Order: sequence, then C-alpha cells, then structure tokens
Amino acid sequence: MNARAPFASSPPVAPTVAELVRYGAGEFERAGLAFGHGTENAVDESAALVFHALGLDHARAEEAYQLRPEAGDVAGVLRLFGERISRRVPAAYLIGRMWFAGLEFEVDERVIVPRSPFAELIAARFEPWIDPARVQRILDIGTGSGCIAIACAKAFPDARVDAVDISPDALAVARRNVVRHGVGDRLELLQGDVFGPVGERRYDLIVSNPPYVSDDEMAVLPQEYRHEPDLALRAGGDGLDVVRRILDGAAARLAPGGAIFVEVGDSDERLAHAYPRLPFTWLEFERGGGGLFVLRREQLKPSRSRDGQS
Repeated sequence: MNARAPFASSPPVAPTVAELVRYGAGEFERAGLAFGHGTENAVDESAALVFHALGLDHARAEEAYQLRPEAGDVAGVLRLFGERISRRVPAAYLIGRMWFAGLEFEVDERVIVPRSPFAELIAARFEPWIDPARVQRILDIGTGSGCIAIACAKAFPDARVDAVDISPDALAVARRNVVRHGVGDRLELLQGDVFGPVGERRYDLIVSNPPYVSDDEMAVLPQEYRHEPDLALRAGGDGLDVVRRILDGAAARLAPGGAIFVEVGDSDERLAHAYPRLPFTWLEFERGGGGLFVLRREQLKPSRSRDGQS
C-alpha cells in the first residue's frame, strides 16, 4: 500500500473543479465502484461529492468548473473520494441529503437512498389512473425517509397523508424531513407493519416502495447496498413477502375509485407469475426505472397466489 492509497494515481496539483471531477471519476472507475443511489455513473458521482465539499451551486456548473479551489478545500474533496472508495459508501450518505421529486431530503444509513420512479408519477399527480381532484387521503407504506409521502403531500395540498414504517429509526429521519418541508399539519407518521397502524381508514391513493429483494439477490448485491438497512431491502426467499401482505389488505383500505401503486423492481416477473389472475398494469417512465404496477380497487378481488397465499 503506497502513500496515496486508496487512490490508484496521484491527485492533480492545484486542480480546477473540472480536473477534480475528472480525477475522482477515474479513480471511482478504477476501483470498480457501483452506482445507482441517485447517480448512474462515475462522473456524476464525483461531481456530486466535489460540489458538496466545495459548497458549489449545480445551477452555475459551467462557471464552477473553472474555479481553482484552495489546497485545504482540495484536501477535503480528496478525503470524501477516499471514503467513497475505501468504504464503498454511496455519495448520498457522505453528503447527507438527496433530491427526490424536486425536493431535498435528509438521508443517512437508517433509510434507503431515494431513487424511485415514483417521482415521475407524483409530478403527474398519478393521472390518468386517478382523478387528482378526488384525492383526500393518501397512504404511503414503508415510508423510509418520508420522501414519497412528503412529495405526495406537496402535490396534493388538500389531502391528508399517512406514512407507515416498521422501523423507528427510519421514522426518526422521516420526522426531520416532515419538519423540513412544513407538512406536519397534514402528514402523520405511524409505526407498524403494512396496514397495521391505520385501522379502518380508507384511502383514495395508496403508494408503496416496500422491500422487494429476494434472498438470492441480497447475496450478490454490490457493497454499496450493504450500507442501506437490510430491513428496507430484504423480503424473503422470492422478494414478495411484504408485497403479498399489501395485496392481501389493499381492497379493504381503498375508497371507491381509489388505486394502489407499488414498486417491486426486478421482482415484477415473479409477482406476475405468483398472481396470474390479477390484472397488473406495469408502468413505463420517461426518466428510467420500472417494476411499478397500478391496480384499481375494483380489480383487487380476492386472489390467491400460486403458492396458496392471499
């Protein structure tokens, strides 16, 4: 191990911001880092860390790239690069925040990093699947950082939102974000499993990005994902344990005309095979992502999966 570890090459001397970003991206690629926690490639990941460390504005990136930071500031950037490489920590955790649906959220290793295609649905207010004017109550199952619930509260300013999570640690993070975005008068955080905490309440809109990673998939996830809570990712042998409980109770919790939207990622084919009689509509997104279905209340007739579970 040489003095410049964990880097494969020496850092540039008196670099510009652009040179720092290029250097970080090169080191990330050589180290074989995995991306997907808000950025999709080494350049974007490096830029996120550089702009954060230097307090730069992404809206003025062209001007920022020409700047030549002081030596002490460069050292701070390199420390972040080193931690990203040596510990395989996603940049969002090193920065402590992530943008979702045009809003900034606090995040740490008590919650998964927001990265769901739900943002695109929220921007469209879930049209044409529901009538936004009729939405009075919304339920978010597995709220984590609260990003989906809070974004829904912003998109539906006249609606009340319940946000459920089984993890008290996750709810502590969500509580900070609720305060940050000023929606505490309409958004209630509830601890418990799936529908357990909501009693007999009915909702016009149910949304969920629940755990959906199978045991086999968990075994081969890149190290970056190991920093996220296992509870928020793992969902049993086939990845469907939580989704089954959601489907089992959804019809009883939806109001007439209501709909449920659930993200299951790469478990989509397994879910469709498990519930051949449910008419899932799998949504497509302009900005990427998939594995997210919608079902209307009237489509949720009692339907047992192939293995006999509801």
